[in-house]
Amino acid sequence: MARIVLRVRLISGDQLDVAYEEPGAADDVTVQHAVTALAGDTGVLRCRHGDRELVLYSRGVAAIEIAPRGAVL
Repeated sequence: MARIVLRVRLISGDQLDVAYEEPGAADDVTVQHAVTALAGDTGVLRCRHGDRELVLYSRGVAAIEIAPRGAVL
């Protein structure tokens, strides 16, 4: 299972570190899927923030940063 950590900068200026997992995929495929999912206006991504599951809507996202080691959750 590929697990990546995304630092999401919201339109409001706040930032949020979330984890996104995709079973049976490589890291680069998982990154591509996350970016593709958020590229459209109707895009959503199911993520985890600590022990909470959340749905990230693309309309509120200003930027996404993917670090090699991941962000701190």
